Amino acid sequence: MENQNEKKYLLPASILIAAILITGALIYSTGAKNVKNENQTANLLETAEQPSKPQIDDDVVLGNPDAPVTIFIFSDYQCPSCGKFFQETELLIRKNYVETGKVKMVHKDLSFLGPESKAAAQAAECAKDQGKYWQYHDALFEAEIKDGQEHNGNLNRNLFGKIASNLKMNVDEFLSCFDSQKYAAEVEKDIQEAQSIMERISAPTIFINNKMIQGAYPYSAFSQAIDEVLNKK
Repeated sequence: MENQNEKKYLLPASILIAAILITGALIYSTGAKNVKNENQTANLLETAEQPSKPQIDDDVVLGNPDAPVTIFIFSDYQCPSCGKFFQETELLIRKNYVETGKVKMVHKDLSFLGPESKAAAQAAECAKDQGKYWQYHDALFEAEIKDGQEHNGNLNRNLFGKIASNLKMNVDEFLSCFDSQKYAAEVEKDIQEAQSIMERISAPTIFINNKMIQGAYPYSAFSQAIDEVLNKK
């Protein structure tokens, strides 16, 4: 009889202990995620300024040319992380900082994933001749995000011509520029610039003035980093 009673009490007790352990594990797990996110933000804010930074040459500047902060974005149109940064972070930076005159933005072609990446970069440069660089830049990312795959041949002449047509460009002039590889050297120059100022080539790489951040971090982390630079002005 005593053994049966002991079993009756032991079973609920064991269930209670298990529940406490599981709850504790969940709390610890959630806390660990929060700490990780906080540490990522802290790492961005503590990133050392680089001795050299990218330069604006014949790049198309988005925003007020006199904005106190320049954001350089080194990215590849075929790179999934670059697409994620564009979709989730870059567009918000434009809305909250570029459109308000606090920041100007420059895109650099870090086309490291192969021929399709370089072809897309050259196509965007050709759009510059008709004053459509940033619209074309956006359309390339949107097309690649929708496609969702690398090295599958979708970044090709047919797509480039279709985007030009959708943007009401002179398609014949655009394709003539693209076919001539007019901007092949310009794209290579951006790659060489990245190699000269980065110890480790990674895309996307973002410079906030001369503060370098590598990775598609959330918008909130970049917002804090931008605000820190602006507050020093």
